[in-house]
Amino acid sequence: YINEMLSAGIDAHSFDSTRGRRNRFQLNFRNHRKIVVVDGKTGWIGGHNVGDEYLGKDPKFGPWRDTHVKITGPAVLELQVCFLEDYRWATDTIPEVSWEAVPAPGDDTAVLILPSGPADRLETASLMYQQAIHSAQRRIWIASPYFVPDESVLSALQLAALRGVEVRILIPDVSDSKLSYYSAYAFASDLLREGIEIYRYLPGFLHEKVFLVDDRLTGIGTANFDNRSFRLNFEVTALIVEQGKTTRAVERMFEADFAESEKMTIEDVEGKPSWFKVLARASYLTAPLQ
Repeated sequence: YINEMLSAGIDAHSFDSTRGRRNRFQLNFRNHRKIVVVDGKTGWIGGHNVGDEYLGKDPKFGPWRDTHVKITGPAVLELQVCFLEDYRWATDTIPEVSWEAVPAPGDDTAVLILPSGPADRLETASLMYQQAIHSAQRRIWIASPYFVPDESVLSALQLAALRGVEVRILIPDVSDSKLSYYSAYAFASDLLREGIEIYRYLPGFLHEKVFLVDDRLTGIGTANFDNRSFRLNFEVTALIVEQGKTTRAVERMFEADFAESEKMTIEDVEGKPSWFKVLARASYLTAPLQ
């Protein structure tokens, strides 16, 4: 289909992470961002890729569960900058675009577009999640298709639970990555003992990357809850701060997903056969590469 797009006059390029004068990146550093910007005035960001499986047409995964968010206002220009940085990396050019900002909606909503990637001096995606967890006072709900965090993020989750924060993790029951699936069981018992709730989404494959902190902060984007997104991939997340309809909509969305999920128990994890536990531990050893 690439040739068809080029023949139709569409400007299509591949993002090669190994190019450039200093050749900074390795082959497994990939652009995982999903960005749509229209005229610099409307943007979309979230987990949806372009493909039949993302429309739920792959019987292997069943119905596809994902979340994308439409953004208007000045934050669209931040999303546009993120796209243009990637475009320049791929082409060494920057197209002519509109830089006229759309006025912000007349409410108290604030939106920050947060790109992250291996070029960052700090581990932006990991720090974003840690800050969100540490800032939670009442609850933090997290949905991710892959749940393989590092020790610092695991500790942040456990500390949040110990100080009385409701911590809920939503992951798919069926995964497209065996390593990630088994790895999640390597530390599940420790989290469950601290009162952290883990839910397995049953109807199909859960691919959304969303978190909700208290009644004020929502994160929707491309960063999974794993080391690859924290350190290896180019990602982007929309952080939405408000205490109105967006927060309530995300809360209702989570509650609907929890209702269609199975809550894990310590007995579920510890009742797994020995070979499963060994495989889980062995898989977690590869976490930095997943």
